[in-house]
Amino acid sequence: MRGMTVPSGPELLDTWEAGMAASDADRALLLHALARPSLDTSRLLSTPVGARDADLLTLRAALFGELAQVRLRCLGCPEELEFALDIRQLLTRDGPAEDADEPVEVALGEWTVRFRLPTPADLLAVGQSAPAEARSLLMERCVVTVTRDAQPATAADLPSGVQERLAEAVAQADPDADLQLDAPCPACGHHTSAVVDAASFLWAELDAWARGTLVEVHLLASTYGWTEPEVLSLSPRRRRHYLELAGHA
Repeated sequence: MRGMTVPSGPELLDTWEAGMAASDADRALLLHALARPSLDTSRLLSTPVGARDADLLTLRAALFGELAQVRLRCLGCPEELEFALDIRQLLTRDGPAEDADEPVEVALGEWTVRFRLPTPADLLAVGQSAPAEARSLLMERCVVTVTRDAQPATAADLPSGVQERLAEAVAQADPDADLQLDAPCPACGHHTSAVVDAASFLWAELDAWARGTLVEVHLLASTYGWTEPEVLSLSPRRRRHYLELAGHA
């Protein structure tokens, strides 16, 4: 997986605090900024969705390990599925394609369409729309040019067959934008599919870590009189040892 600088404890807590009252979209942006601190907000918002999600999952692996415990309800029976997921198996590539910012072209019959990959800015723009309307708006935003028999046309003119081919081309060009699990049930054999929301996946881990870390800060500060920065400057192993010495573990 791609190398990534692991954020410090204070940076993680600052992001967690800011994300507590944020919307899902803003929270995803905060997490991506944590993963890519060298990028400004405009660049983060213009990153293809799949590249962003790959960054978030890579950060998750760097912070909490490459294995994640996943629980799903089988859709074929009442069985609850629990298994260890290797995050590396979710990602289709080790980094964003070098030409991710370049328009992609699809030709079908008399139609030729050039489009760019959807970005978080696009998702924000269509987020409050109904699904059918959102798809149409997203297509209008991402289509760069349309021609029919070499004559200019618009995204609204595209027939359903070309729209479907366009959706397939987007999925092929940015495969990490639609990450899914396929979990077979040992009880009934049914395969349950689930979409992986990378931002929610990482946030759940960060939230659990932050709450546990604040408990440790409270206990050690109460016992030894240390400040939060002093506690956070200790490695997790040393904090655990001090908690054991103080009878808190």
